[in-house]
Amino acid sequence: QVQLVESGGGLVQPGGSLRLSCAASGSIFLINGMGWYRQAPGKERELVASIISGANTNYADSVKGRFTISRDNAKNTAYLQMNSAKPEDTAVYYCNAAVILNDGSFRSLEVWGQGTPVTVSS
Repeated sequence: QVQLVESGGGLVQPGGSLRLSCAASGSIFLINGMGWYRQAPGKERELVASIISGANTNYADSVKGRFTISRDNAKNTAYLQMNSAKPEDTAVYYCNAAVILNDGSFRSLEVWGQGTPVTVSS
């Protein structure tokens, strides 16, 4: 009913920048919040940044001051601007959204994207 498609991942050099996008589509009435998570090899998935209705944002300590999350409500799209990338940022990045469905039920649904890999290496 709802799909999230991430894009923008790839290889970036240490100190470089990358911009991830997450586009939501389907039976969407409202998106309450969107977030970016990441999972490095051998590690658990962790929250990187989140943004709720309006402009309230939250960041993991490890990315504060380097990453910026934003969203375009008209496009149902979230972005993650990654600056000053570090090798420890290497991971698969997943988009997450808390969606209110527009199928008559208006029930809430948590949706995940398929992930986009980011590698920070020289």
